[in-house]
Amino acid sequence: MTYLLTGYANLDDGRARQRTVTRSWIADISEEVEHPPIPIGLNEMTVPRTMIILSFVTVLMIILSSVWLGLAALSFQGELENLFPDDGVSEADLKNDGRWAWELDLLFDTCESRLGDWDWPESLAEQDDYFLYPGELRCDWEHQGNGDRASIVVYNRGNSTIDLILEIVGGGVEFTNEGSYNLLLNGLEGNSTEIIEISLTEDITEKDFTVTATHVEFNPVSMVNLDVHLFKGPDERDIHITDGNNVQVHYILWDADTGEQLDEGDLPVTGGDDNRYIKGFGWAVIGLDIGQDRGLAPGVDTGTTHTVLLPPPIAYGNSEGHELENTWLRFEVKIDRAVV
Repeated sequence: MTYLLTGYANLDDGRARQRTVTRSWIADISEEVEHPPIPIGLNEMTVPRTMIILSFVTVLMIILSSVWLGLAALSFQGELENLFPDDGVSEADLKNDGRWAWELDLLFDTCESRLGDWDWPESLAEQDDYFLYPGELRCDWEHQGNGDRASIVVYNRGNSTIDLILEIVGGGVEFTNEGSYNLLLNGLEGNSTEIIEISLTEDITEKDFTVTATHVEFNPVSMVNLDVHLFKGPDERDIHITDGNNVQVHYILWDADTGEQLDEGDLPVTGGDDNRYIKGFGWAVIGLDIGQDRGLAPGVDTGTTHTVLLPPPIAYGNSEGHELENTWLRFEVKIDRAVV
């Protein structure tokens, strides 16, 4: 910084003359360097512009995210519509005389009224009704050890294709192919039948459980129930026949209404869907039991027997003109040999 010093000198003529002396004082740098000007544009304009840019980017990201989520939601909705197409079916379309159009049955001849609110028909074949049974069923299942099997039958007695959620309530039993207590039965066509294998997952002495079937669109008000009383039989076995097993059986066939014996013999059968026979016969062998000898030891009989009741939809009901088209069949089935 430079300072200006002023003084006076005596001249010869007696007049005083002002003298100015210039010198450097203290600072050796310019004022601009020592006190640089503040860049006002940075403090007052740059920060707001940066915030504006960041806000714009944020808004853009939110918009893009919203668009992406919207497309994902539309895709998911489309998948749901493909899985459960809206065919315009109403609750009224799925009911008849106050009952839902599907029925549940355990493929043993051990069933009765679930709540005791209906009587067994005097003639099953002569029923002139929309349903096979007058109401819901309660059935007994005698098992021969952990891993034993049985068959659940789902009859769609209506004309509409239905999607059902099946659930086993009570534990200790599961849908065999699913390995779960829940199963989605999708696209069961009108007047058709599906048979599903269930299996015991615990060594149970006695208990009760329930199988429910509920329409996916009218859940839970559309629930149909099947109660099962499960108990252990006196003779436990090691081998339990399941879907796909090949066995040799002895059978006796009766008319369920008249008690007339219609047939008897020995047949090879594949558990489950066996196209050589009526639908119910292949599923009738599910849950038969035999010892480790598999029936191959001479003079040793370790096979079990059970009796099944087959309504026309899983007997000869689809064979138009057959003499047994409307007949309910009762089969006694005994396993003689299981293929290794």
